[in-house]
Amino acid sequence: MNILITGIHGFVGSNLVKALKSEYNIYGLDIVAPEKEGIIKTYSWQDLEGDQMPKFDAIIHLAGKAHDTKNKLAADLYFKVNTDLTKKTFDYFTKHPEIKKFIFFSSVKAAIDKVQGDVLTEDVVPCPVGPYGESKVKAEEYILERLKNSPELYMERDIIILRPCMIHGPGNKGNLNLLYSVISKGVPWPLGAFENRRTFTSIDNLSYVIEKLLTTDVPSGIYNMADDDALSTNELINVMCNAMSKKSYIWKLPKGMIRFGARIGDILHLPLNTFRLDKLTENYVVSNDKIKRALNIKSMPIQAREGLTKTIQSFQYQQ
Repeated sequence: MNILITGIHGFVGSNLVKALKSEYNIYGLDIVAPEKEGIIKTYSWQDLEGDQMPKFDAIIHLAGKAHDTKNKLAADLYFKVNTDLTKKTFDYFTKHPEIKKFIFFSSVKAAIDKVQGDVLTEDVVPCPVGPYGESKVKAEEYILERLKNSPELYMERDIIILRPCMIHGPGNKGNLNLLYSVISKGVPWPLGAFENRRTFTSIDNLSYVIEKLLTTDVPSGIYNMADDDALSTNELINVMCNAMSKKSYIWKLPKGMIRFGARIGDILHLPLNTFRLDKLTENYVVSNDKIKRALNIKSMPIQAREGLTKTIQSFQYQQ
């Protein structure tokens, strides 16, 4: 079985190669980079317009511009990468009926920036905030419109739009690494009074789901991806400290005092402001029930704490 993975040299792509290389013939589509073990050949985006690529059985479209939490990227760059490259890749899939599966990595941020209610499900009406989420939902809309308007082109073909929440694992350098860099220095966490809860996505669970999707026929559509358990930030910090064999320091300062300090931060342009406080203390719980039902599994193989412990321990080895 031949699989084409776009963005293959990124964090998720590299992990998928490790998970799939023993069972599948892996090809890449990415910017120029040295070939890695497990990849037969990496093609360029221009090659999609020609006839020199082999026949594929599945496409996993990972390539995209990641969420920039510092808001330094131009908005049009998100749409050029996240929207336009998805259109180009999906058009290639459409023109080659021998390709039976198309898996597009979108994001929960395409659905909504802040979860309303207890948990985010696939039924929510998309209302993204900012160019990252907006560019992802535009790509989703393009795929869904093609499915609706030309269903005959996609008969007996699976088109999966996957919306993972925060992905983590060894080698990842995202927000968890930033929190780790603070906690590892023994700096107390001052927001212990806020009992917010979040879900994460272990790269091991993600790789497991992709393997199942490649071998299971599931209805085309949108699916959230997340670990089974949600953790509070306080629990996350305890997991981090346990992984480092360190004592955790969590201060439960009065919420009113913290909020007042954040408003001062707005005025003085300090690191802690009302926007950042809101992000640090919000609830973002994502349901994975739909993908588990589709794959006929009761639970993800890796529990949230187990996956996070593995990630945190990898940060120690990187030092």
